[in-house]
Amino acid sequence: MQNIIKQTWINNHYNMHCLQLLVEVLHEFIFGRHRAPIITSLMLVSLWLLFTIYSPQTFTHMRIYTSFMSAIPFTAMLAFCLTLLVITREIDMSFPSVIALGGYVFAATFQTTQSPPLAFIAAAIVGILCGILNGLLVVCFNIPSIIATIGSQFFIGGLTTVIADGLALSLPEVRDSWFHTMMVGRIADVIPAQAVWCLVILAVLWLILSRHVFGDNINFIGDNPKAAEMMGVPVARTRLLLFVLMGLMSAVVGVFVSLEMSSWWPNQGQGYMLLVFASVFIGGTSVLGGRGTLLGTFFGACIIGILEAGIISAGLAGFWTRLVYGIIIIASLMIHSILLKQHKGAWKRLIH
Repeated sequence: MQNIIKQTWINNHYNMHCLQLLVEVLHEFIFGRHRAPIITSLMLVSLWLLFTIYSPQTFTHMRIYTSFMSAIPFTAMLAFCLTLLVITREIDMSFPSVIALGGYVFAATFQTTQSPPLAFIAAAIVGILCGILNGLLVVCFNIPSIIATIGSQFFIGGLTTVIADGLALSLPEVRDSWFHTMMVGRIADVIPAQAVWCLVILAVLWLILSRHVFGDNINFIGDNPKAAEMMGVPVARTRLLLFVLMGLMSAVVGVFVSLEMSSWWPNQGQGYMLLVFASVFIGGTSVLGGRGTLLGTFFGACIIGILEAGIISAGLAGFWTRLVYGIIIIASLMIHSILLKQHKGAWKRLIH
């Protein structure tokens, strides 16, 4: 009898220990390093449920999701690369102009050569050169990135307009090419190809950030650039490569947009500034650098992507969109600040 009681007590103790370990693992998963994407995903689900309740005829039909999958990936791709920059305490304000320039180079090269792959390579090279320009201004000339990239935004945007003579370019022939089908075609007539490309880019960048030494360098620089340099981290080279990556991705998005619309226009990238920054910061990336998640950014891009459709389908006028964007951004920043306890002691310092 004593052996049975003893064995029962041991089993119960073991089960309690396993349960405690499970609770600790779940707590670390939810409130630790995965806190930001989980919070952002919950915000996304809440918004989706709200819009579905108020407008079931819109959000229960597949067409709206096909539309989302055709537009959101462009914002998300840009936001992924910007997230990496913000983690290292840098920022890029020039990407809307690089989108326009990349799209123009693609369109003009295609009209001349009728070769989409060649036009894509030309656009990618131009994007890399724009990234090198920004990187050199920040790394070599020690100009703050926000100032340097504002300057390059005006320069690149003005250059694009001058080269294009302010005229749009039409690309109807590109729709018949295999390249168009591969990049922005519809899989099973439902899923846009750019959604698949977006997920591939997300997976690659996530692996780099979380599993590669380059990702470790990004996080080290974000935590403390001087300490990272003392530890042998190539701070200057890493920052330069991130600006190059941002330039490349901006030009590639310009190509995607030109393919999707079968045309190019001079202010092609201007609508992305607010959307991309909102996606990054709603996703939990710290404004001060040193912390950020690509998955959180992805969910942030989805939130921004469904907002306008949800607002309009709920019966509100379109000009409510920016107001709601602002509310969502401020609310998400406050939530992340509270959960990360960044506000701790702020009220006492304010009073005293």
